[in-house]
Amino acid sequence: MKLDTIYALSTPPGRGGVAVIRASGPDSGSGLLALSKQDKNLPEPRVATYWVLRDPDDKSVVLDKAMVLYFAGPSSFTGEDCVEYHLHGGPSVIEAVLDALSRQPHHRLAEPGEFTRRAFENGKLDLTSAEAVADLIHAETQEQRRQALMQMGGALARIYDSWKDDLAHILALMEADLDFSDQDLPDDLLLRVRPDLSHILEQISHHLDDNRRGEMLRDGVKLVVLGAPNAGKSSLINALAQRDVAIVSHIAGTTRDIIDVHLNLGGYPVILSDTAGLRPDQLGESDHDKIESEGIRRAILRAEQADIKILMYDGTGHPDTHTIALLDESAILVRNKSDLEHETPVSRNLDEVAISTISGQGIDKLLERIAKLIKNKIGQSDTPSLTRQRHRTALEKTKLALERSMEAPLPELAAEDIRLAVRYLGSITGKVDVEDLLDMIFRDFCIGK
Repeated sequence: MKLDTIYALSTPPGRGGVAVIRASGPDSGSGLLALSKQDKNLPEPRVATYWVLRDPDDKSVVLDKAMVLYFAGPSSFTGEDCVEYHLHGGPSVIEAVLDALSRQPHHRLAEPGEFTRRAFENGKLDLTSAEAVADLIHAETQEQRRQALMQMGGALARIYDSWKDDLAHILALMEADLDFSDQDLPDDLLLRVRPDLSHILEQISHHLDDNRRGEMLRDGVKLVVLGAPNAGKSSLINALAQRDVAIVSHIAGTTRDIIDVHLNLGGYPVILSDTAGLRPDQLGESDHDKIESEGIRRAILRAEQADIKILMYDGTGHPDTHTIALLDESAILVRNKSDLEHETPVSRNLDEVAISTISGQGIDKLLERIAKLIKNKIGQSDTPSLTRQRHRTALEKTKLALERSMEAPLPELAAEDIRLAVRYLGSITGKVDVEDLLDMIFRDFCIGK
């Protein structure tokens, strides 16, 4: 069965200066020729060429005067023959060219992610690199971009493939010992390979123990603002977001549900959350109080899930006990209304940041403290971090399998656990192949001499 040629608009829909339509598959070249005059040859691969695109059913109708690029497989993103149509970005031009391609034999509109999937299936990308393509497209901050580019370049795959190859080599030795015991192989092989297994296990454990910094950077640092009613939480949210996203009122209990705002703070993605005021001991049994109680419950739950907490209190008085109870190494204590301190001076001895959401005083200093705490949590490292729960789950399974192999009473059981570990590692990059193990066995031992 002949493989379909897929096509799609690769630039955002709408009006623009330039629009790019990409086609990939065995008929992408013939599709380009169908949109030109008779007896025209394909352009030289990887060379931008001026091309008059014509309606394939009526050559007198010009669709656009465009630049085209032809990529001969396997030297393309997908590993297949590809064509890129660089068009004028008007909606009618885009629609006309897409319609013309839809009328070509074996052409169909691409499904979401299908170009990258074909790149993976054709060995141009591993799974971690394919995931990084999506991360790079959605990157909103410089640090997200940096992490996605590192992963797309194969940084994670190289680590996992290295562990996988080392384990496959160990497994090859054990399989040979079990299946070809009459050959000249080392005695007590299981004891000999345990130090190597222990070393790999230590590396995996260290990789897992990263404070989830890669996932934090990819998904956003969870920053929650907590405090008593009327401490100024919603005003701070609006000040940091630089727009009115939360209702500000002198009436206590105005904020009932959690409000999330996505921000870029110092190059790091942040999910900033406004919460209900903490005053559970002041509420009664009315319906309004029950709703506010639920808001407080959600606020405390969000505090437990947060990466960083901003604990605010009214600077004209002392901090309340509910707010102070949430202080820990991931919290920043903030004294609001510092512009009113002269009216009611209060003596304090606390590590805090004084701000005024009205005048803006201290906001820059608070942002510096937040950025410093984020950097401490995420850290600066040239070593790539885990970016997805899928990777973490597979590595945790790998670790458990290796721990079992270290304690296995029989080499057969140890070999089975190592085999599982190899499969778990291979599932991260999408490289799970029994031929790898066979190659190891027959390359390292002259079986059958």
